Amino acid sequence: MDRYKAIAAYYDYEFCVARSAGILRHDVPFFLEHLPRRSQRVLELGAGTGRAAVPIAEAGHRVVAIDYDQDLLDIAARKRDTAGLSGRQLTLAHGDIRELSRAKLGGTFDWICIFFNTFLAFPTLEEQDQLLQGVRRLLRPRGRFWLDIFQPDLAQLPRGRETGLDPVAFYVPELERTVFRTTELQRDPLQQAQQVTFHYLWYRPDGQARRQRTTFEMTYLFPRELRLLLERNGLRIEQMYGNYDGSPLTADSPRIIAVVRCA
Repeated sequence: MDRYKAIAAYYDYEFCVARSAGILRHDVPFFLEHLPRRSQRVLELGAGTGRAAVPIAEAGHRVVAIDYDQDLLDIAARKRDTAGLSGRQLTLAHGDIRELSRAKLGGTFDWICIFFNTFLAFPTLEEQDQLLQGVRRLLRPRGRFWLDIFQPDLAQLPRGRETGLDPVAFYVPELERTVFRTTELQRDPLQQAQQVTFHYLWYRPDGQARRQRTTFEMTYLFPRELRLLLERNGLRIEQMYGNYDGSPLTADSPRIIAVVRCA
């Protein structure tokens, strides 16, 4: 199974700058609206370069951010230092979020969060159970788990292979490089899975084209499936939203945002 491996030098620019007018401007503020004013202990799963962890810590909460990609965590550390945050305010942990019981995270948490479809990068039931059991063990008795994924579009699911999706261009100043990226999807409705390939193109100063790609597997979940999956792992949904404006989940909602607690 292909796991998502970001090109670390591109990550912030392709997801946080080039798409800054999109949903990634709204998910963290919406999450912060749900946290009490008093400082909370927050664990972010699949934290990447600290896109979410840094502003959560800046809001006054004590954050532990875990990711399996050390290159991304190195960028997160630089962003933490630039923001003037201490290691106590934002702790960065290198580890596999399927094995939370093995990670040294310093106890339990008031909130555990996983943003922007990251949960869907664990496509098997075994992996999902592993992750959710870890979440359940690390949640404090009145703690909450925040889960944010896309809602499947029924009109798109029958399409087997699509190319040239979501075209975007972004500039990477460290590399003095403008990169063009498109997305390819190969869907398998029977397995409820999709193979995602990001195709990258840039040009050297001499005009010669260069290409890269990264391929990984994702699943997709419907609201009822998500509820059953959580319940089988001792968790229950307290609230479900369909978008970052707080609207309730409907069949036409683009997102499934679940606020979850121990059953």
